[in-house]
Amino acid sequence: MIFKNISQTKLSLALISLVITFFVWQQGLRDSLSRPSVSFDITQKEQEIVELAGQSIPINLKNFFITNDPVDEINNSLSQVSFNELTERNKLIRIISSESIESVIGKDISKDFENKNYNLLIDEIEKKLNNNSYKTNSDIFDSFKDDRFLYHLLSKKFDFDDSSLITKSFSSKMFLKILAIRLIPLLTILIGSIMALKTLWTSISLKKFGWKKIEPLDLELIDMVLLIAGGFVVLGEVFSPLFSISLVELFSKNISNELSQSLKIFFGYIFMAIPPLLIVYYQIKSLNGEFNFSKDYFQFNFSSLKDAIIYGIKGWLTIIPFVLLISVIMNILIDNQNGSNPLLEIVLNNKNYFSFIILFVTTTLLAPFFEEIIFRGVLLPTLSRDFGIIWGIIVSAFIFALAHLSIGEMPPLFVLGIGLGITRIASGSLLSSVIMHSMWNGLTFLNLFLLRT
Repeated sequence: MIFKNISQTKLSLALISLVITFFVWQQGLRDSLSRPSVSFDITQKEQEIVELAGQSIPINLKNFFITNDPVDEINNSLSQVSFNELTERNKLIRIISSESIESVIGKDISKDFENKNYNLLIDEIEKKLNNNSYKTNSDIFDSFKDDRFLYHLLSKKFDFDDSSLITKSFSSKMFLKILAIRLIPLLTILIGSIMALKTLWTSISLKKFGWKKIEPLDLELIDMVLLIAGGFVVLGEVFSPLFSISLVELFSKNISNELSQSLKIFFGYIFMAIPPLLIVYYQIKSLNGEFNFSKDYFQFNFSSLKDAIIYGIKGWLTIIPFVLLISVIMNILIDNQNGSNPLLEIVLNNKNYFSFIILFVTTTLLAPFFEEIIFRGVLLPTLSRDFGIIWGIIVSAFIFALAHLSIGEMPPLFVLGIGLGITRIASGSLLSSVIMHSMWNGLTFLNLFLLRT
């Protein structure tokens, strides 16, 4: 089944695709090392929410939510990074929360900001530090009201009342946010760990794992090379962005930068998905002489919707402790991991709600549906048929992790890929892994949404 009569054209296309994929993925992984980890921003946002929630946190819960002063924690974290590498906002936070400007940035830096309001504020901070009794014009702070944490920080620095903006109801809202941010992961880890132990005990007791029958397409390994290397990488990741970016730029001249950025991601994903899906379409058509949309080629098993949902939720809960464990191990072994998916930072700092909805649809609906068809709908069954289920799950999970082009995220994504593969075969339904994948992305998205202040 591995080797059949392969046409010279197909073999040549597969080899060319593999070579291009090697260079594309090698460069992508190398570039990921220069991307900062979003965990730094996530930790900072969490501390900002704790500070804003301070007045609403019950006294008996203070020690649980606040171990050290949140502003000091933020300042200490920012001090670990070179001042010139910080964002303008973080530079300003660093200056405001420090006793001396010169101890942080040196001299003659007040005109270093592109934001003119920041430069004006630096002048006021310098005057305040030189003369503690100096009273600034309060109108200068009005331009910072859109950034509540920054406004709150300024109120502490310049000793003015911020209660009109940091109200009791707003503080309570921040408390509910931090409560959800802290408790949701704990609950999912607890439930997931119990379910994982139960599944492991059942498998040991029965001395087998309940794999369902899989029905791979009658495709060869070279077809998988053409699908992944040729369709997913060469056409999807290299050529498709040229069209999607040009399309959005053509129609996004009069819209905000955030919305334009979200549309580029949305259409970029659609354009990236089209080539590999077309390749699968023609591969199936060449096998059967037609592509019948009523046939369930990928074993979605829509008729067993309830079972698919249950398997998807179980798989999602069960894999969470393992992904967290590998993430903790990576943090212990490697300090300052780089290479986070840039989409995470875009979601975290996005302030446009329509843009936010577009990103939500892209990450929780489009991405799981497309990726599961490719990696668990076509690749996994083919590899399992030729190399066995265990190796099929492992290899497909490795390719899945590698395809995200992030060295820092590869180990957690590999574990997630294994969980998705197990769920796919244990349930006998691709829909279950789509639901599991969607819930995983949805939880990440929810966490980023809650971190917005």
